[in-house]
Amino acid sequence: MNARLISVLKYLLLLSVAVLLLYFAFKNVSIAVIFREMMQANVVWLLVSSILSFIALISRAYRWKLLIEPLGYRPSLKNSTYAVTVGYLANLAFPRLGEVTRCGSLGTAENIPFNKLLGTVVVERIIDVISLLVCILLVAIIEFERLGDFFKKNLIGPLISRLTRFTSSTTGIIILGAAFIAIVVLLILIVQYSKRKSGARWTTLINGFIKGLVSIKHLNKPWLFVFHSVFIWFLYYLSVYVCLFALPFTSHLGFAAALFLLVAGGLGMSAPVQGGIGAYHLLVSQGLLLYGITLENGLSFATLLHSLQLITVIVTGSIGMLLLFMQRKKQKAHSGRLNSGL
Repeated sequence: MNARLISVLKYLLLLSVAVLLLYFAFKNVSIAVIFREMMQANVVWLLVSSILSFIALISRAYRWKLLIEPLGYRPSLKNSTYAVTVGYLANLAFPRLGEVTRCGSLGTAENIPFNKLLGTVVVERIIDVISLLVCILLVAIIEFERLGDFFKKNLIGPLISRLTRFTSSTTGIIILGAAFIAIVVLLILIVQYSKRKSGARWTTLINGFIKGLVSIKHLNKPWLFVFHSVFIWFLYYLSVYVCLFALPFTSHLGFAAALFLLVAGGLGMSAPVQGGIGAYHLLVSQGLLLYGITLENGLSFATLLHSLQLITVIVTGSIGMLLLFMQRKKQKAHSGRLNSGL
């Protein structure tokens, strides 16, 4: 009961943060104006963007498949894709839940241990972080001044300002002290709880996790893995770039702007809130200000692109979940007939 209560409180807290970020993003603009501007969008370019995003999703599933194969399992591309779509859908409910969900989905469909799959997903996430950092580096080279202004205005400046105001007050010092004590107590409780757990169970879990992590050292097709790692982010970039043509006020922006928006959107989607809601809108719209796009127009573009991604995730995730469920049902029916035959 306590675990459920903690999960609900975490969910509500993160949702509150998302709502707060949305408020900050939209507080000085007219929602009616934004909605009217979004209605001007060229559906053809939105469709092209969705197709590119879906191809990237399949490419991600194939890359995951390449990571799993050195562990001695050969999951089908079909089930790997279904699991990835379900994982993205789960992330809309709770940040980082998708990683666990897709491991469970594929593990059930292909009879692969969960702990080994989790190790491969951690490898994927590390590669994604490196890829995002490479994109940031490229933007830093191409758009040095704009990137510096962006981080100073939207991240570093506000953070330093808030921390300074917070720590200069007595209440802020008390809250920080209480937070530190709470973290220490929580870590002590976790350690004590872990000691009471079965050693063999934890050893099995950790060993499987490590095997998943080191699977990248034993890739059967390393160059294909590298290709898909680059291809995924290239498709992400193209999906943002073609979306620029969907609205008249962003159609003049070029390749560099699309890369900048990919970075801003990537940082927004990495925020620990459901589906990057609020953080994505705030960062992308503020980034577009640096290209002379008004706040209303920037929010229209950010909302349009984010909504398109949400629709893609919901549709593909729902279909993937349904197909996995139907497949599991057929497998149980088949097993039942075999058992009855015996």
